[in-house]
Amino acid sequence: MTTPDRRTPARLADQRALLFDLDGVLTPTADVHMRAWSRLFTLYLAAHGVAPYTEQDYFAYIDGKPRYDGVRSLLESRGIDLPQGTPDDGPDDDTVCGLGNRKNAEFTAELTEHGVEPYPGSLRFLVAAIDAGLSVAVVSSSANATQVLRTAGILERFPVIVDGLVAREDGLAGKPAPDTYLDAASRFGLTPAQCVVVEDATSGVEAGRNGAFGLVIGVDRGAGADALREHGADVVVRDLDELVDQLPPSTVGAPTTSTT
Repeated sequence: MTTPDRRTPARLADQRALLFDLDGVLTPTADVHMRAWSRLFTLYLAAHGVAPYTEQDYFAYIDGKPRYDGVRSLLESRGIDLPQGTPDDGPDDDTVCGLGNRKNAEFTAELTEHGVEPYPGSLRFLVAAIDAGLSVAVVSSSANATQVLRTAGILERFPVIVDGLVAREDGLAGKPAPDTYLDAASRFGLTPAQCVVVEDATSGVEAGRNGAFGLVIGVDRGAGADALREHGADVVVRDLDELVDQLPPSTVGAPTTSTT
């Protein structure tokens, strides 16, 4: 059998598992995160007399990274140097961890107030993939992944979740390092070449490339198709339902072969 070209959606037919980022891929929580980051940094940067926070800052310095790494990257872009602190720092502490914890409080407030639902196209793709017999996992830098999945009503669909809490507990490097995706693949007993990474962030598709995964799908929710390809996406789509017909046929209701 001829192996499909790596850079085409046809590669999906040969894969065993789909490893999904969460925010911006399965759920529009990227919007919730963006509002929370804006609430945090608009006032903070203004108080320091540096260039104001913009939406592009989210994509350039924050999107897809562990929370504290995002804080540090944004501050470095403005020439602000803060001590790292510890995850136990309070939200009013002027440290990287303190600011990160303040952002997390803003995110929780936004999620509680507005809720979240999965993208319809992503849900169709997810259901079709499960029906086709593929394993599915969530690999997210967020420490709130379980809460978001539960709020969106899709938590029970994912037997494997590697989120920010798991990464911290197991000492896994965050994206663009491939460690969290490699960990998810290993939990299924699969090699990276047997798995697909599905991401909307440049740091996430870079993690897929760095891990030599079988296919890296970029979902363009604002990062830009060119940027996603430059950082490692083999395929870029605007919505995952564009790829439903590339999945293997459904095994749901398929007749079983008798051995007697």
